[in-house]
Amino acid sequence: MQRRPQNEPSSQNIMAVILQSLPQEAALTKIEYEGPKIALYSKNAAYLMQNNQLISNMVNTIKKRIVVRTDESIRKPQAESAEIISKSIPAEVGVAGTFFDAVFGEAVVFAKKPWMLAQTGEDFDNIDLAQKTGWRVRIRKAPRSMAAIENLYRLLGEAVAERTRFYREVGDKIFRDKLISEAEASLMTLGGFAEVGRSCMMLSTQESKILLDCGMNENARDSLLALPRFDVAGIGMDEIDAVVLSHAHMDHAGFVPALYKYGYDGPVYCTEPTMLLMGIMQQDYVKNSKAPLYSDGDIERALVHTIPLTHGVVTDISPDVKLVLSNSGHMLGSASAHLHIGNGDHNLVYTGDMKFGKTLALDNAYWNFPRVETMIIESTYGSKENILGPREEAEAALAKTITSAAHAGGRVLIPVQAAGIAQELLLTIDMLTRAGRITNVPVFVEKIISDATAVYETYPEFLSRDLRPRISESEESPFGQQFTTVESLETKQGEPAVILAPSSMLTGGPSANYLKQIASDPISKVILVSYQGLDTPGRQLQEGSRQMTLNGEPVNVKCQVVRIEGFASHSDYNQLMAYISRLRPKLRRVLVNHGERPRAQNLASSINKIFKIQTQHPLVQEAVKLL
Repeated sequence: MQRRPQNEPSSQNIMAVILQSLPQEAALTKIEYEGPKIALYSKNAAYLMQNNQLISNMVNTIKKRIVVRTDESIRKPQAESAEIISKSIPAEVGVAGTFFDAVFGEAVVFAKKPWMLAQTGEDFDNIDLAQKTGWRVRIRKAPRSMAAIENLYRLLGEAVAERTRFYREVGDKIFRDKLISEAEASLMTLGGFAEVGRSCMMLSTQESKILLDCGMNENARDSLLALPRFDVAGIGMDEIDAVVLSHAHMDHAGFVPALYKYGYDGPVYCTEPTMLLMGIMQQDYVKNSKAPLYSDGDIERALVHTIPLTHGVVTDISPDVKLVLSNSGHMLGSASAHLHIGNGDHNLVYTGDMKFGKTLALDNAYWNFPRVETMIIESTYGSKENILGPREEAEAALAKTITSAAHAGGRVLIPVQAAGIAQELLLTIDMLTRAGRITNVPVFVEKIISDATAVYETYPEFLSRDLRPRISESEESPFGQQFTTVESLETKQGEPAVILAPSSMLTGGPSANYLKQIASDPISKVILVSYQGLDTPGRQLQEGSRQMTLNGEPVNVKCQVVRIEGFASHSDYNQLMAYISRLRPKLRRVLVNHGERPRAQNLASSINKIFKIQTQHPLVQEAVKLL
């Protein structure tokens, strides 16, 4: 066995540093691994909260994440604590719900007007509440619908014992001593290379095996093209150490519950919004599939085993891999994954789906990584011809298309995914309506989109700098508070309406049913705003076909078809090239994925020729040596 590198403290040294750093006033009762964190339990947590420089100094010394937890013995019963918290918050703040997480000793209060805490002139003291209740208290803005939040905390509350065991076991695996000092790393492509759908790859090192995304292609006709190729990976589910998710869309996270169905018992790392959104979309898949690949129970197991992370925080996820998630600009909570392998031996960035251009909902994708040797970058719009027009033109086209149809008595269908471009369009239509550019047209939003929008309202810190204060400091929602949530609306010819509904490619779901309703009406319109996959009804419409099958029925489409691509949540060719050009120091290698094969080939060729970087566009089932 090789000796451990000098600059990495052993687990025994870590504990020694912590014990030596804390005075008796800290009233430390125990130190435990909590997944990728080290948890300090205290009967005087308020002391550590007041003296957080002590924690900062320890973190700088041991290079590990530390969290302070209240000892279980000082936590008052949840009902009593909720009453104490409620009395401490002014009535005008409007508490919508208080949820307790017994594993972390936290109480999360959802308030309708959290900004009022600063305006009432009354002190809201988290440290004082921690002393009074024994729980650490956090305040969040309450969304219009609390359903997703209530469901999540119900699951977490029912699985306290399982989660406690799970976090300790994960911590034991992460913080064990390395067995081998020499660093090696390779990548196996399991899906999403030279194609769009079923994104999945396996990063293997001397110490760990980590999945990057685990999606499915719901549109694939061949079963071998629908799911990640674990059959060629040569490993069992129990050999996987961790799963890292870039975002919640089904082609990146849709197969995760199946891992738990077939024996995986490890962690999933993603942002907290991704955790909620993937649950919403996976449950919708189970509900609407004739033969789903997993059950609601499998989804719940995946959620219970998910460890949410925030952007920009370094996290150990195995003995030789550190992870940092950064905003990728694609949808709420979407992230590029920066993986630091070994003792600084190799740095890999997986962009996931990425938008290098500011939108109403999200800031530009993060690009200022301190060091990257290898980058895996998407190529959805990787052809030189894939240039999106100016945003102003897209907004003008949207307003004109909706207004002209409405004035003629027509209906407008916009097929979208439940989360992502749907919320961008809600913001845009709301903005155009307020500006008087769209008038007197009722807007109907399918319920699953409203459910996803509630998650957007819950996590303003993940939204654009311009949008955050509009969410966190106002009761009024910028996502179209006046719009109507529906399920399976029956539209009528001659009654103008705008309808947003999934699926975005018209492969099924409400959008396909709505298209059947308007298909025979030549004054109604369907607006295609997003990428349309190969062999989908949306792609057929985009390419001019008007005879197709929707939900098993032949349909002759006589309504108007309009393409507006300026709202795309993926980077176009110019944005992808601009992103690569920004990175310093210069990349050593680029792997291109997530794009139809000609687009992946074109982007790889362009990067190689213009930037003189070694570039590959692998196929599925290829192995790539990184280190």
